[in-house]
Amino acid sequence: MTMQKILYIKASPRGSESKSAAIADAYLMALRQRIPDLIVDTLDLSSEKLPEFDGDKVAAKIAILTGQAHQDRQKTAWDEITDVANRFIEADSYLIAVPMWNGGIPYRLKQYIDVIHQPSLLWGLDPRTGYFGLLRNKKAVLALTSGAFGPAMPSPAFGIDHHSTYLRDWLNQAGVTDIETIRFQPTLLNPDPKGAFEAAVAEAIFLAGRA
Repeated sequence: MTMQKILYIKASPRGSESKSAAIADAYLMALRQRIPDLIVDTLDLSSEKLPEFDGDKVAAKIAILTGQAHQDRQKTAWDEITDVANRFIEADSYLIAVPMWNGGIPYRLKQYIDVIHQPSLLWGLDPRTGYFGLLRNKKAVLALTSGAFGPAMPSPAFGIDHHSTYLRDWLNQAGVTDIETIRFQPTLLNPDPKGAFEAAVAEAIFLAGRA
């Protein structure tokens, strides 16, 4: 079997208390049993130093879109973006553990996406046909949790899912269309939280067995 590299992105700052990470950990453990040579690159966004997406980086992005050469500060900014994005690009697959925050994703994950999701790196834009992804033959597994929202809960009363939809749209635009989703939702308003969590872990192990 060809050696594979998986980028494991942890979006929760809760460490060992994170249920999304616990589900993703179960997936990873099962995957490692199947693929002993698996290379795991763990990106913990709660401790990772991320660059700010500031004015120089915006200018560098616009220069790429308009076909202009980067000026000195723009080149430095683009090099910084590229360094962060290459870590994402070089992975064969992605395991992303994400709790729902205010209907969406944690701000550190949004910052990370804003840094790496750039023209000529993850996507291109055709003026006639629109966006197209530059990543090929990648897959992603999303481990998703939320306190009150759940697919079976009335919406918007218990929340709206801008969580999985945003992540899928982002990955699709980058060219990643093979996406599996594991949900432990809701966590707080669940009549059987222990059983629901164990079911999510079992699903994670099942998915790893066919990855």
